[in-house]
Amino acid sequence: METINYKNKEFYVETILNRIEEGFKDLQDEWNNHQATPTKHLIIDNLLQEKEALDIFDAFPRDGSGFFNRDSFREKKKTSQSLDEFNPILGEITYALQDQRVIDAVSELTGFKSLEPDPMLYAGGLSMMFKDDFLNPHIDNSHDATRSKYRRLNLLYYVSPEWKKENGANFELWNESRDKVKTITSKFNRLVIMETNKLSWHSVSTNVFDEPRCCVSNYYFSRISPEDSEYFHVTSFSGRPEQFGKIILGKFDNCLRNTFSKITKIGRGKK
Repeated sequence: METINYKNKEFYVETILNRIEEGFKDLQDEWNNHQATPTKHLIIDNLLQEKEALDIFDAFPRDGSGFFNRDSFREKKKTSQSLDEFNPILGEITYALQDQRVIDAVSELTGFKSLEPDPMLYAGGLSMMFKDDFLNPHIDNSHDATRSKYRRLNLLYYVSPEWKKENGANFELWNESRDKVKTITSKFNRLVIMETNKLSWHSVSTNVFDEPRCCVSNYYFSRISPEDSEYFHVTSFSGRPEQFGKIILGKFDNCLRNTFSKITKIGRGKK
């Protein structure tokens, strides 16, 4: 089995820093003047050179072998944090996005201070969404595994070539009442950065295409709360506006899991 090396990591870091620097003002304006959703977010297209992004996509196993299958009323997708089981470049791009220089650049871009990476991949890693896979509207768990730091930013890097909006499996941001949605296409070589807090409802539409949508996910944490006070919640799911049954089920499910987690101090499983 191949061991992760870092021969490409420095190249990825330098490329990402250059992309942020060259588009800094426009990206900062996009972050501060987000439209159609209360959740701050921005998009960086063409994050890497096309060849490098294609190599990353090609490193994903086409059949999802080695990935953990998540399948419930909340979500249907495949995920993995076991980067040492795959081509080393998947680890290299993951940890390039966790490099302190990239974190500092993103911190300056967003104004979020004291950000820290997630090297144990409690929340991050790789994801694949095949035909009929989905992720229902939800807010992310508020903390890291130790509950000492708040989750502050999600960084989602999409690498499936020629991905079109009509394929589905697109990123979605909702308003607080979850009756209006902004769709962001999971476009090839696109990085989406979004804040995460009590109201940052987001989801992924159903994949209706015959090919998988592949994503490298990273999360930044901070000991600074997004609010003026401390709070805690597990990942909390709802349904889409037309899914009345899932909305009701989600309320009971969230309440039970929140209560269990607060009593036992056990978060979600790391898979």
